[in-house]
Amino acid sequence: MHTTPAAASSSLSSSALDLQRGASLREFNTFGLPSTAACLVRIHSEADAKRVVNDPELGRAAKFILGGGSNLVLTQDINRCVLKVEIKGRQVVETRDDAWIVEVGAGESWHDTVQWCLDQGMPGLENMALIPGTVGAAPVQNIGAYGVELKDRFESLDAVDLITGRSVTLNAAQCRFAYRDSVFKQELANKSVITRVRLCLPRPWQPVTGYLELERKMAETGISAPDARQIFQWICEVRRAKLPDPAVIGNSGSFFKNPVVTAEQCRDIISRDPEIVHYPLEDGTFKLAAGWMIDACGWKGKSIGRAGVYEKQALVLVNRGGANGAEVVTLARAIQESVYGRFGIRLEPEPVVV
Repeated sequence: MHTTPAAASSSLSSSALDLQRGASLREFNTFGLPSTAACLVRIHSEADAKRVVNDPELGRAAKFILGGGSNLVLTQDINRCVLKVEIKGRQVVETRDDAWIVEVGAGESWHDTVQWCLDQGMPGLENMALIPGTVGAAPVQNIGAYGVELKDRFESLDAVDLITGRSVTLNAAQCRFAYRDSVFKQELANKSVITRVRLCLPRPWQPVTGYLELERKMAETGISAPDARQIFQWICEVRRAKLPDPAVIGNSGSFFKNPVVTAEQCRDIISRDPEIVHYPLEDGTFKLAAGWMIDACGWKGKSIGRAGVYEKQALVLVNRGGANGAEVVTLARAIQESVYGRFGIRLEPEPVVV
Protein backbone atom coordinates (compact mmCIF):
# COMPACT_ATOMS: atom_id res chain seq x y z
CA MET A 1 0.00 0.00 0.00
CA HIS A 2 1.34 3.44 -0.80
CA THR A 3 0.00 6.81 0.29
CA THR A 4 0.21 10.38 -0.87
CA PRO A 5 -0.44 13.40 1.32
CA ALA A 6 -3.85 15.06 1.31
CA ALA A 7 -4.07 18.44 -0.37
CA ALA A 8 -3.73 21.49 1.85
CA SER A 9 -7.02 22.11 3.63
CA SER A 10 -6.76 25.88 3.43
CA SER A 11 -7.71 25.91 -0.28
CA LEU A 12 -10.62 23.53 0.13
CA SER A 13 -14.16 24.28 1.22
CA SER A 14 -17.69 22.96 0.79
CA SER A 15 -18.38 25.83 -1.63
CA ALA A 16 -16.30 23.95 -4.22
CA LEU A 17 -18.40 20.81 -3.81
CA ASP A 18 -21.50 19.60 -5.66
CA LEU A 19 -23.62 19.56 -2.48
CA GLN A 20 -27.34 19.27 -1.81
CA ARG A 21 -29.10 19.22 1.58
CA GLY A 22 -32.30 17.30 2.29
CA ALA A 23 -31.87 15.30 -0.94
CA SER A 24 -34.29 12.56 -1.96
CA LEU A 25 -32.53 9.22 -2.55
CA ARG A 26 -35.47 7.51 -4.26
CA GLU A 27 -33.96 7.94 -7.73
CA PHE A 28 -30.54 6.85 -6.48
CA ASN A 29 -31.54 3.33 -5.36
CA THR A 30 -32.72 0.77 -7.90
CA PHE A 31 -35.43 -0.52 -5.54
CA GLY A 32 -37.02 2.95 -5.74
CA LEU A 33 -37.45 3.12 -1.97
CA PRO A 34 -38.15 6.44 -0.21
CA SER A 35 -35.34 8.00 1.82
CA THR A 36 -33.89 11.47 2.36
CA ALA A 37 -30.22 12.29 2.89
CA ALA A 38 -29.33 15.04 5.34
CA CYS A 39 -26.55 15.98 2.92
CA LEU A 40 -25.63 14.61 -0.52
CA VAL A 41 -22.25 15.30 -2.13
CA ARG A 42 -21.52 14.16 -5.68
CA ILE A 43 -17.91 13.02 -5.96
CA HIS A 44 -16.60 13.75 -9.48
CA SER A 45 -12.89 13.30 -8.71
CA GLU A 46 -10.41 12.16 -6.09
CA ALA A 47 -9.95 15.85 -5.22
CA ASP A 48 -13.66 16.08 -4.33
CA ALA A 49 -13.27 13.23 -1.83
CA LYS A 50 -10.35 15.08 -0.24
CA ARG A 51 -12.35 18.30 -0.13
CA VAL A 52 -15.02 16.49 1.90
CA VAL A 53 -12.44 15.16 4.39
CA ASN A 54 -10.85 18.60 4.77
CA ASP A 55 -14.11 20.53 5.07
CA PRO A 56 -14.63 21.81 8.66
CA GLU A 57 -18.22 20.57 8.80
CA LEU A 58 -18.36 17.58 6.41
CA GLY A 59 -15.00 16.16 7.49
CA ARG A 60 -16.35 15.39 10.97
CA ALA A 61 -19.73 14.10 9.78
CA ALA A 62 -20.48 10.38 9.54
CA LYS A 63 -20.31 9.23 5.90
CA PHE A 64 -22.39 6.92 3.71
CA ILE A 65 -20.95 5.91 0.32
CA LEU A 66 -23.37 5.47 -2.58
CA GLY A 67 -22.55 4.05 -6.00
CA GLY A 68 -25.35 2.99 -8.31
CA GLY A 69 -27.66 2.12 -5.40
CA SER A 70 -28.26 -1.33 -6.90
CA ASN A 71 -27.27 -3.26 -3.78
CA LEU A 72 -29.19 -1.25 -1.22
CA VAL A 73 -32.40 -1.46 0.81
CA LEU A 74 -33.22 1.91 2.39
CA THR A 75 -35.52 1.57 5.40
CA GLN A 76 -35.08 5.08 6.82
CA ASP A 77 -33.70 8.56 6.15
CA ILE A 78 -29.91 8.82 6.11
CA ASN A 79 -28.75 11.28 8.76
CA ARG A 80 -25.20 11.20 7.38
CA CYS A 81 -23.18 12.84 4.64
CA VAL A 82 -23.96 10.70 1.57
CA LEU A 83 -21.10 10.57 -0.93
CA LYS A 84 -22.40 9.67 -4.39
CA VAL A 85 -19.43 8.51 -6.45
CA GLU A 86 -19.55 9.71 -10.08
CA ILE A 87 -15.88 9.52 -11.15
CA LYS A 88 -15.64 8.70 -14.87
CA GLY A 89 -13.00 7.49 -17.34
CA ARG A 90 -11.59 4.26 -18.81
CA GLN A 91 -8.11 3.57 -20.14
CA VAL A 92 -5.70 0.71 -20.80
CA VAL A 93 -2.75 1.45 -18.51
CA GLU A 94 -0.62 -1.62 -19.26
CA THR A 95 -0.42 -4.39 -21.86
CA ARG A 96 1.44 -7.42 -20.55
CA ASP A 97 2.13 -10.80 -22.14
CA ASP A 98 -0.35 -12.39 -19.75
CA ALA A 99 -2.96 -9.63 -19.32
CA TRP A 100 -4.40 -6.22 -20.17
CA ILE A 101 -4.66 -3.84 -17.21
CA VAL A 102 -7.63 -1.49 -17.57
CA GLU A 103 -8.19 1.43 -15.18
CA VAL A 104 -11.78 2.57 -14.71
CA GLY A 105 -13.36 5.44 -12.76
CA ALA A 106 -15.45 4.25 -9.83
CA GLY A 107 -18.56 6.02 -11.13
CA GLU A 108 -18.65 4.21 -14.47
CA SER A 109 -21.43 1.69 -15.15
CA TRP A 110 -20.20 -1.88 -14.63
CA HIS A 111 -22.13 -3.31 -17.60
CA ASP A 112 -21.01 -0.49 -19.92
CA THR A 113 -17.43 -1.25 -18.88
CA VAL A 114 -17.85 -4.96 -19.69
CA GLN A 115 -19.11 -3.95 -23.14
CA TRP A 116 -16.36 -1.36 -23.63
CA CYS A 117 -13.63 -3.91 -22.86
CA LEU A 118 -15.15 -6.35 -25.37
CA ASP A 119 -15.34 -3.59 -27.99
CA GLN A 120 -11.62 -2.89 -27.41
CA GLY A 121 -10.82 -6.57 -28.03
CA MET A 122 -10.20 -7.33 -24.35
CA PRO A 123 -12.48 -10.17 -23.20
CA GLY A 124 -12.70 -11.66 -19.71
CA LEU A 125 -15.63 -9.86 -18.07
CA GLU A 126 -18.41 -11.24 -20.29
CA ASN A 127 -19.78 -13.66 -17.65
CA MET A 128 -20.52 -10.62 -15.45
CA ALA A 129 -22.51 -8.75 -18.12
CA LEU A 130 -25.66 -6.89 -17.02
CA ILE A 131 -24.76 -6.87 -13.33
CA PRO A 132 -26.21 -3.51 -12.22
CA GLY A 133 -24.23 -0.88 -10.37
CA THR A 134 -20.94 0.95 -10.69
CA VAL A 135 -17.35 -0.18 -11.11
CA GLY A 136 -16.46 1.28 -7.69
CA ALA A 137 -19.10 -0.89 -6.01
CA ALA A 138 -17.86 -4.07 -7.73
CA PRO A 139 -14.93 -4.72 -5.32
CA VAL A 140 -17.06 -3.85 -2.26
CA GLN A 141 -19.46 -6.68 -3.04
CA ASN A 142 -16.93 -8.84 -4.94
CA ILE A 143 -19.63 -9.17 -7.59
CA GLY A 144 -19.83 -12.36 -9.58
CA ALA A 145 -21.98 -14.38 -11.97
CA TYR A 146 -21.84 -17.57 -14.02
CA GLY A 147 -18.51 -18.79 -12.66
CA VAL A 148 -16.50 -15.55 -12.58
CA GLU A 149 -16.03 -13.14 -9.67
CA LEU A 150 -14.52 -9.66 -9.57
CA LYS A 151 -11.54 -11.01 -7.59
CA ASP A 152 -10.68 -13.23 -10.60
CA ARG A 153 -10.23 -10.12 -12.78
CA PHE A 154 -8.82 -7.68 -10.22
CA GLU A 155 -5.44 -5.95 -10.21
CA SER A 156 -5.70 -3.08 -7.66
CA LEU A 157 -7.75 -0.04 -6.68
CA ASP A 158 -7.28 3.52 -5.47
CA ALA A 159 -9.26 4.95 -2.57
CA VAL A 160 -9.31 7.98 -0.31
CA ASP A 161 -9.20 7.40 3.43
CA LEU A 162 -12.14 9.37 4.83
CA ILE A 163 -10.37 9.90 8.17
CA THR A 164 -6.98 11.16 6.98
CA GLY A 165 -7.75 12.27 3.42
CA ARG A 166 -4.80 10.27 2.11
CA SER A 167 -4.84 8.35 -1.16
CA VAL A 168 -4.23 4.63 -0.82
CA THR A 169 -3.73 1.79 -3.30
CA LEU A 170 -4.87 -1.71 -2.33
CA ASN A 171 -4.09 -5.00 -4.02
CA ALA A 172 -6.30 -8.09 -4.01
CA ALA A 173 -4.91 -9.47 -0.75
CA GLN A 174 -5.52 -6.15 1.03
CA CYS A 175 -9.12 -6.08 -0.26
CA ARG A 176 -9.72 -9.46 1.48
CA PHE A 177 -12.21 -10.70 -1.08
CA ALA A 178 -14.67 -13.42 -0.10
CA TYR A 179 -18.04 -14.54 -1.45
CA ARG A 180 -19.98 -11.25 -1.94
CA ASP A 181 -17.69 -9.69 0.65
CA SER A 182 -14.55 -7.59 1.07
CA VAL A 183 -12.76 -5.36 3.57
CA PHE A 184 -15.04 -2.54 2.34
CA LYS A 185 -18.07 -4.30 3.85
CA GLN A 186 -16.16 -4.95 7.07
CA GLU A 187 -13.69 -2.65 8.84
CA LEU A 188 -13.42 -0.14 5.98
CA ALA A 189 -17.21 0.20 5.52
CA ASN A 190 -17.90 3.90 4.83
CA LYS A 191 -14.34 4.74 5.93
CA SER A 192 -12.74 4.70 2.48
CA VAL A 193 -14.18 5.83 -0.83
CA ILE A 194 -12.99 3.92 -3.91
CA THR A 195 -12.02 6.27 -6.74
CA ARG A 196 -10.49 4.02 -9.44
CA VAL A 197 -10.35 0.29 -10.10
CA ARG A 198 -7.78 -1.57 -12.22
CA LEU A 199 -8.99 -4.76 -13.87
CA CYS A 200 -6.73 -7.59 -15.03
CA LEU A 201 -8.06 -9.22 -18.21
CA PRO A 202 -6.12 -12.44 -18.87
CA ARG A 203 -4.29 -13.28 -22.09
CA PRO A 204 -4.85 -15.69 -23.69
CA TRP A 205 -8.59 -15.63 -23.02
CA GLN A 206 -10.30 -18.81 -21.83
CA PRO A 207 -14.10 -19.24 -21.86
CA VAL A 208 -15.92 -20.02 -18.60
CA THR A 209 -19.00 -22.06 -19.55
CA GLY A 210 -19.57 -24.43 -16.62
CA TYR A 211 -22.97 -23.07 -15.61
CA LEU A 212 -26.24 -24.83 -16.45
CA GLU A 213 -27.74 -21.91 -18.42
CA LEU A 214 -24.62 -21.61 -20.59
CA GLU A 215 -24.49 -25.36 -21.18
CA ARG A 216 -28.13 -25.17 -22.31
CA LYS A 217 -27.31 -22.35 -24.73
CA MET A 218 -24.42 -24.37 -26.17
CA ALA A 219 -26.70 -27.40 -26.63
CA GLU A 220 -29.52 -25.33 -28.16
CA THR A 221 -27.30 -23.53 -30.66
CA GLY A 222 -24.80 -26.28 -31.38
CA ILE A 223 -21.99 -23.79 -30.62
CA SER A 224 -19.54 -25.87 -28.59
CA ALA A 225 -16.70 -23.30 -28.55
CA PRO A 226 -18.35 -19.88 -28.09
CA ASP A 227 -16.23 -16.74 -28.28
CA ALA A 228 -16.42 -13.98 -25.67
CA ARG A 229 -18.99 -11.95 -27.65
CA GLN A 230 -21.26 -15.00 -27.91
CA ILE A 231 -21.01 -15.65 -24.16
CA PHE A 232 -21.76 -11.96 -23.51
CA GLN A 233 -24.90 -12.19 -25.66
CA TRP A 234 -26.04 -15.40 -23.98
CA ILE A 235 -25.53 -13.96 -20.48
CA CYS A 236 -27.54 -10.87 -21.45
CA GLU A 237 -30.35 -13.05 -22.84
CA VAL A 238 -30.45 -15.24 -19.73
CA ARG A 239 -30.41 -12.30 -17.33
CA ARG A 240 -33.03 -10.29 -19.24
CA ALA A 241 -35.31 -13.34 -19.35
CA LYS A 242 -35.35 -13.77 -15.59
CA LEU A 243 -34.36 -10.42 -14.06
CA PRO A 244 -36.59 -7.32 -14.19
CA ASP A 245 -35.25 -4.00 -15.47
CA PRO A 246 -34.98 -1.71 -12.39
CA ALA A 247 -36.15 1.20 -14.56
CA VAL A 248 -39.46 -0.64 -14.96
CA ILE A 249 -39.80 -2.64 -11.71
CA GLY A 250 -37.78 -1.55 -8.67
CA ASN A 251 -35.38 -4.27 -7.46
CA SER A 252 -31.79 -4.89 -6.40
CA GLY A 253 -31.10 -8.00 -8.48
CA SER A 254 -30.42 -11.21 -6.57
CA PHE A 255 -31.59 -10.56 -3.02
CA PHE A 256 -30.04 -13.58 -1.28
CA LYS A 257 -26.60 -15.17 -1.48
CA ASN A 258 -26.43 -18.73 -2.76
CA PRO A 259 -25.56 -20.71 0.39
CA VAL A 260 -22.40 -22.80 0.52
CA VAL A 261 -22.65 -26.12 2.39
CA THR A 262 -20.44 -29.11 3.15
CA ALA A 263 -20.58 -32.22 0.97
CA GLU A 264 -22.36 -33.99 3.84
CA GLN A 265 -25.02 -31.25 4.13
CA CYS A 266 -25.50 -31.32 0.36
CA ARG A 267 -26.01 -35.10 0.34
CA ASP A 268 -28.53 -34.76 3.17
CA ILE A 269 -30.56 -32.13 1.29
CA ILE A 270 -30.40 -34.08 -1.99
CA SER A 271 -31.74 -37.17 -0.19
CA ARG A 272 -34.84 -35.13 0.73
CA ASP A 273 -35.01 -32.90 -2.36
CA PRO A 274 -33.29 -34.68 -5.29
CA GLU A 275 -34.14 -31.83 -7.70
CA ILE A 276 -32.23 -29.13 -5.83
CA VAL A 277 -29.83 -27.18 -8.07
CA HIS A 278 -26.27 -27.39 -6.72
CA TYR A 279 -22.73 -26.73 -7.95
CA PRO A 280 -19.48 -28.30 -6.68
CA LEU A 281 -16.75 -25.86 -5.62
CA GLU A 282 -12.99 -26.41 -5.79
CA ASP A 283 -12.62 -26.84 -2.02
CA GLY A 284 -15.09 -29.75 -1.89
CA THR A 285 -18.05 -27.70 -0.69
CA PHE A 286 -21.24 -27.13 -2.69
CA LYS A 287 -23.12 -23.98 -3.67
CA LEU A 288 -26.91 -24.35 -3.54
CA ALA A 289 -29.31 -22.30 -5.66
CA ALA A 290 -31.16 -20.01 -3.24
CA GLY A 291 -33.73 -19.14 -5.91
CA TRP A 292 -34.63 -22.82 -6.31
CA MET A 293 -35.17 -23.18 -2.56
CA ILE A 294 -37.33 -20.03 -2.37
CA ASP A 295 -39.40 -21.28 -5.31
CA ALA A 296 -39.74 -24.72 -3.68
CA CYS A 297 -41.20 -22.98 -0.62
CA GLY A 298 -43.91 -21.46 -2.81
CA TRP A 299 -42.82 -17.81 -2.75
CA LYS A 300 -42.55 -17.04 -6.47
CA GLY A 301 -45.08 -14.31 -7.35
CA LYS A 302 -46.18 -13.78 -3.72
CA SER A 303 -46.27 -10.39 -1.98
CA ILE A 304 -46.26 -8.83 1.47
CA GLY A 305 -47.69 -5.34 1.26
CA ARG A 306 -46.25 -3.66 -1.84
CA ALA A 307 -43.08 -5.79 -1.88
CA GLY A 308 -43.13 -9.05 -3.82
CA VAL A 309 -41.16 -11.98 -5.22
CA TYR A 310 -40.60 -11.69 -8.96
CA GLU A 311 -42.71 -14.09 -11.01
CA LYS A 312 -39.83 -15.19 -13.27
CA GLN A 313 -37.06 -15.54 -10.67
CA ALA A 314 -37.67 -16.25 -6.99
CA LEU A 315 -34.25 -14.87 -6.02
CA VAL A 316 -35.39 -11.34 -6.92
CA LEU A 317 -37.56 -9.21 -4.63
CA VAL A 318 -39.40 -6.34 -6.29
CA ASN A 319 -41.16 -3.06 -5.52
CA ARG A 320 -44.69 -3.51 -6.89
CA GLY A 321 -45.24 0.26 -6.62
CA GLY A 322 -44.91 2.53 -3.60
CA ALA A 323 -43.19 -0.03 -1.36
CA ASN A 324 -41.03 1.12 1.53
CA GLY A 325 -37.95 -0.51 3.00
CA ALA A 326 -39.83 -2.01 5.94
CA GLU A 327 -42.07 -4.00 3.57
CA VAL A 328 -39.05 -5.36 1.70
CA VAL A 329 -37.37 -6.41 4.96
CA THR A 330 -40.57 -8.05 6.26
CA LEU A 331 -40.86 -10.08 3.06
CA ALA A 332 -37.19 -11.07 3.16
CA ARG A 333 -37.48 -12.28 6.78
CA ALA A 334 -40.59 -14.32 5.97
CA ILE A 335 -38.70 -16.02 3.12
CA GLN A 336 -35.70 -16.71 5.38
CA GLU A 337 -37.93 -18.39 7.98
CA SER A 338 -39.68 -20.45 5.32
CA VAL A 339 -36.43 -21.71 3.75
CA TYR A 340 -34.90 -22.41 7.17
CA GLY A 341 -37.97 -24.37 8.19
CA ARG A 342 -37.78 -26.64 5.13
CA PHE A 343 -34.04 -26.92 4.42
CA GLY A 344 -32.38 -25.98 7.72
CA ILE A 345 -30.40 -23.24 5.92
CA ARG A 346 -30.45 -19.56 6.82
CA LEU A 347 -30.29 -17.43 3.67
CA GLU A 348 -28.14 -14.29 3.86
CA PRO A 349 -29.27 -11.10 2.05
CA GLU A 350 -26.91 -9.72 -0.60
CA PRO A 351 -27.91 -6.04 -0.42
CA VAL A 352 -26.93 -3.71 2.39
CA VAL A 353 -29.96 -2.91 4.57
CA VAL A 354 -29.81 0.60 6.04
